[in-house]
Amino acid sequence: MRLTFPPLRARSWLAAALWAAASIFLSACSTTGDQPPAPAQAATPDYLYKIGPLDTVNIMVWRNPELSMSVPVRPDGKITAPLIEDLPALGKDPTTLARDIEKALGKYIRDPVVTVIVTSFVGPYPEQIRVIGEAAKPQTLAYRQGMTILDVMIAVGGLTDFADGNRASIVRLSEGGKQYSVRLRDLVRRGDVGANVEVKPGDVILIPQSWF
Repeated sequence: MRLTFPPLRARSWLAAALWAAASIFLSACSTTGDQPPAPAQAATPDYLYKIGPLDTVNIMVWRNPELSMSVPVRPDGKITAPLIEDLPALGKDPTTLARDIEKALGKYIRDPVVTVIVTSFVGPYPEQIRVIGEAAKPQTLAYRQGMTILDVMIAVGGLTDFADGNRASIVRLSEGGKQYSVRLRDLVRRGDVGANVEVKPGDVILIPQSWF
């Protein structure tokens, strides 16, 4: 019987693909134990919400209903309202934005009193929670004070059938990209509330695929 082999180029590609797959697998296995478990408590008590692009803010000007309205924060982080054009709102808390609006309106009316209420929350990009990998609905979420990994998993619909949830990790950008391990399979599939931990603004949750 005559044996046939794939062309040299095909064999080289196949070898490279197998080597890449093996490298990824070995790398995943070797780093599993290198990450410390995520601390259960992570929220900052004095956290203050900052306005982000696509938020909606309700501007109320006392005794001036014609100047009061809800406006969106544009993708460039600015807002436009009556007598106000291109006022930066990105990264400001509502009180700071209200003082800036008062300053802008002070050119036209005497002693304006402004209140700003955020009614639709997205938040600044650096503070958003990102979930990638084997989540049912990978997405970006607005951070909320006291938010936990369980809240995040409910929002993304849990794990896929191919997820290796107990090898998931949190990349904490607020700590220079430090990586922590989290046991998502125990939390989501087994109801182990001891595996629940708080998240911080800017966290990235990585959920790898199971190899078996």
